[in-house]
Amino acid sequence: MCEHNSNKDTKFGTNAHDLEHKKWNRRSFLQALGLAGAGSMMVGGMPLSASGNSKLAAAISNSETDRVLVIIRLKGGNDGLNTIVPLYDYDTYAAYRPNIRHYQNQITALTPDFGIPSYMDDLLNLWDNGGMKVVNGVGYENSSQSHFAGSDIWASTDPTNGTQSGWLGRHFEDLYPEYLINPPDVPAAVQIGSIGNLIFDSDTSNFAFSVANPNQLQAIAENGTVHDMSNFPDCIYGEQLEFMRGTTNTTYQYAGTIHEAYTEGVNTSEYMDSDLGRQLSIVARLIKGNLGTKVYMVTLGSFDTHANQVNNHRDLLVDLSNSIKTFYEDLAQSGHDDKVLSMSISEFGRRVYENGSNGTDHGTAAPLLLFGPALQGNGFVSDHPDLSNLTNGNLNYTQDFREVYATVMQEWLCIDANLVDEALLNQTYARVDLGFNCSLLSVDDFNQNRFKHQVIYTDLDTIIHIKNPYTQHTVVKLYDIMGRDVATLKNEMLFAGEHNISVKNTVTQKLYVGQYIYRISVGNKNFSKPLIIR
Repeated sequence: MCEHNSNKDTKFGTNAHDLEHKKWNRRSFLQALGLAGAGSMMVGGMPLSASGNSKLAAAISNSETDRVLVIIRLKGGNDGLNTIVPLYDYDTYAAYRPNIRHYQNQITALTPDFGIPSYMDDLLNLWDNGGMKVVNGVGYENSSQSHFAGSDIWASTDPTNGTQSGWLGRHFEDLYPEYLINPPDVPAAVQIGSIGNLIFDSDTSNFAFSVANPNQLQAIAENGTVHDMSNFPDCIYGEQLEFMRGTTNTTYQYAGTIHEAYTEGVNTSEYMDSDLGRQLSIVARLIKGNLGTKVYMVTLGSFDTHANQVNNHRDLLVDLSNSIKTFYEDLAQSGHDDKVLSMSISEFGRRVYENGSNGTDHGTAAPLLLFGPALQGNGFVSDHPDLSNLTNGNLNYTQDFREVYATVMQEWLCIDANLVDEALLNQTYARVDLGFNCSLLSVDDFNQNRFKHQVIYTDLDTIIHIKNPYTQHTVVKLYDIMGRDVATLKNEMLFAGEHNISVKNTVTQKLYVGQYIYRISVGNKNFSKPLIIR
């Protein structure tokens, strides 16, 4: 196979060799052999791929944390204004969207300022118990409104879209020879659905694998490797063959590892038979099966709601809300829930005003959602974009998405700050207070001393029950559905222990029957929950 290239020392031979190197691209080579998708396998009926090794991947794998990050990609550009409704400026919001707005009686208020459509109420338990935060106005300068460019920018963190590698898979050199011979025991990242996103890509390759079914993996894994990795011809064909065989061996090694974890893990909650439900059920099994992977990405789409948005967007957000609720209920059964942070991303938001097809066109900034008990309190981060100050019909972003990435990497995955900056194209971004920190109390310690609250309904009253872990100044305020301040229910030092606040006996003015919101402020944390006056 190599005779044509044996004259390497001649000028012609050298040029031919160099030319062959320039023309050969490893990814193209695998595609030409029908192995592209050599990057994906089927687990639980969903396509799945695993990232390869890199400085960052190694740092994630070796970081002193058992925390897990789940990235939820809302593919197509999610409409943030109909996901998180700005109640504080409802009239302006409604005027822009006469046909697709949520009516006030269709909104569940999370705080006096913001609400969610009532069909997302599956998220209320997480919100009420401090397991959900919303980062307002997330975007970047000169936002691209192209699906492809926007997705690449969110993946690469390069707004010029000149970088073809991802923030969690940044490689600083070509293929590691050690990766083919001695790959890590588990993939640093696992992606389900939407194969091909740059997040876990290097400059040249995505180290992924392909098998048809997890039930077929065990026999393959028992054999260790499939191909011999010695005695390759000394030519380009030999290099190609070595790469292909090494990739295949790595494929089967990870397939066996994933299969073992998938078999060991068991879902204890019933997920929706939906795109995201199936994906998160797989992630839950891999986490509970102790795979050891620290980053997962799942995908839900399509959010490209140019027409008939009301029904299409509702179906997607119902899937998101129910799947997230079930995912954390499932993880809680095995005690893994407080070790898992979930974060939504989407390539862009939508225009503020509706179009002529009862939909919305490509826009800019949008909210980013965070889920998990480790957030240690609910709330909203960053200012909401001004609905009256638009640029070409678009919101002006108020929070750089790379600052969120940097915070999650350093304060959740506990990656060294210098390496975080290196992975974000050698730029330093401000960190955001998202409610977690590598140097704070452990989540276990927090849960043992956790602030808790709930609403108790009696025949005659509505009672807010509080359990204070220690003595602290506590403010409890009551708001109506439009965010107007109704009353201050408590503003004093509360001793450690349990306290009951009678809403009807505390508020002096008449309270009409209907929904209200209470907000508890303790230290630098806020907890909000709706309640009903009957």
